[in-house]
Amino acid sequence: MTGELVGIAGFARSLTNAGLPVATDSVEAFVRALREIDLADAEQVYWAGRATLCRDPDDHPCFDLAFDAWFGDRMPRAVRRPTQPKQSRMAALRTSGEGTTTESGSHLAVAADDTEVLRHRDIATLSAAERAHLAELVATLKPEPPRRAALRRAPARRGAVDPRRTVREMLAAGGEPVRPSRHRPATRPRRVVLLIDVSGSMSPYADALLRFAHVVTRANPAGTEVFSLGTRLTRLSRALRARDPEMALAAAGRAVPDWAGGTRLGETLQAFLDRWGRRGLARGAVVVIFSDGWERGDPTLLAQQMAQLHRLARAVLWVNPHAGAAGYEPVQGGIVAALPYVDRLLAGHSLATLQELLAAVRDA
Repeated sequence: MTGELVGIAGFARSLTNAGLPVATDSVEAFVRALREIDLADAEQVYWAGRATLCRDPDDHPCFDLAFDAWFGDRMPRAVRRPTQPKQSRMAALRTSGEGTTTESGSHLAVAADDTEVLRHRDIATLSAAERAHLAELVATLKPEPPRRAALRRAPARRGAVDPRRTVREMLAAGGEPVRPSRHRPATRPRRVVLLIDVSGSMSPYADALLRFAHVVTRANPAGTEVFSLGTRLTRLSRALRARDPEMALAAAGRAVPDWAGGTRLGETLQAFLDRWGRRGLARGAVVVIFSDGWERGDPTLLAQQMAQLHRLARAVLWVNPHAGAAGYEPVQGGIVAALPYVDRLLAGHSLATLQELLAAVRDA
């Protein structure tokens, strides 16, 4: 990691090296706790970490060892234990290139500030180390699928009387009167379809967008479909259902034959609609297209296919990374042809805008 990113992520790795694996949700809880305390007070930092990163009393010795080494012997005296010399602890817990120890308050404050800055940085401008940290942050996203009305109704404390359940309960009680059962309208997840442009102009964003698609797919595997768009259409849904993100992205990479090639949005969208969309995948779905709108084919064909997609789908969202730039104007042939059939145009060039996209999908 570079100096800017040393902090929370590095400390979490040092815990793993000390024999205490840390789950992503624990790191999230640690970050939330740090926002509520005085980062200059090492004792508050210690107890915030111990409360969120340790899940069992047996974890405390490993946590103390890692905290003591990472933050320079600033552990509260009440819990300090005799340990091996500091130099050997540092060697055991650090890997090469992970930075140097600083004061715990400024160390974590800088790390938290860097993470917040990174959320708003354009993905295309990130360094390799920043991309690695971004991948960790993308994995912490919590998508909520959009909902639609279900045919069946759900039991409820209040609502309309459910005559069938009420009669069954009366029969079970020997015909005696019982309190009426009630029910309410139920919902079920609405299908989400992600169409990701993997052409050369979108290559700086492709890795982050596929990681984003993996998180969305894992949140609702049965209700999420993912395709890549380039010179041809490739279905990636099965590859991205793998639990491990690195394995999922590797499988997706092997499946896509046209990485960083040209873009034929009209033809690939037509292939999607002919083979999958009209048969059910696009009907009533929230469809998200990730593309900068550079079209090598006929924009008229793209407009025709977008019109059909708009009639089939519940909502069509277009995510263009360039839309986040100041003074952006949709002048590319593809985006000009598509815009009349788009319900909402979003940026999607940073983690913060991807979080906005999740909210837009949920509310669609």
